[in-house]
Amino acid sequence: MLTETGRVVAVEDDSLWVETIRQSTCGSCSVQKGCGHGLLNKIGDGRRNLVRVLLDDHNPTIFAVDQSVRIVIPEQVLLKSSFIVYVLPLLLMLVLASWIPSMVSEEFGDLAAIGGAALGLMLGVLLIRLHAWHHRRDPDLQPKLLGLVHPEPGVESVQI
Repeated sequence: MLTETGRVVAVEDDSLWVETIRQSTCGSCSVQKGCGHGLLNKIGDGRRNLVRVLLDDHNPTIFAVDQSVRIVIPEQVLLKSSFIVYVLPLLLMLVLASWIPSMVSEEFGDLAAIGGAALGLMLGVLLIRLHAWHHRRDPDLQPKLLGLVHPEPGVESVQI
C-alpha cells in the first residue's frame, strides 16, 4: 500500500479534498545522474496534486481545512488504474489504426491509418473518463483515509 501525507483543502459531506506534493526518491539513489527516470522526476518534483478521499461513515465535522491527514492507496488500485489509463488508449489506437484502413480504399491508406489512430486515442480517453465517472463513489477504487497526522490541541487523534 502506498501511504501519503497531505493537507486538507476542502471538506464535503461525503469526502475530503487532500493536497499532496509529489516528491521524488531519486536523491537517495546511487545512479541518479545517469538515469532517465530521475531526470523526468526532477521535472515533476514538487508539483501539487489534489486527491478526493471518501469519508465513508465518518463525521465530516472532525476534519478542517489545513489539517494534515494520512491517506493510503491500495496497490491493486494503482495497478488497475495504470492499466486502464496507459494500455486502453494504446490498444484502441493500434486496433483502429489497422482496422479503419481496411475499410476504405487503398488510396487513403496512410491517411486512414492516422485518422484511425487519432480516433482510437480519443475513444480511449473518452472510455477512461466514463470509467472514472462511473466509479467515482466506489470505495474499493478510492484512496482510504487513515486519520489525522497532527491533531489540533483539544481534538483527540482520529484513527480510521
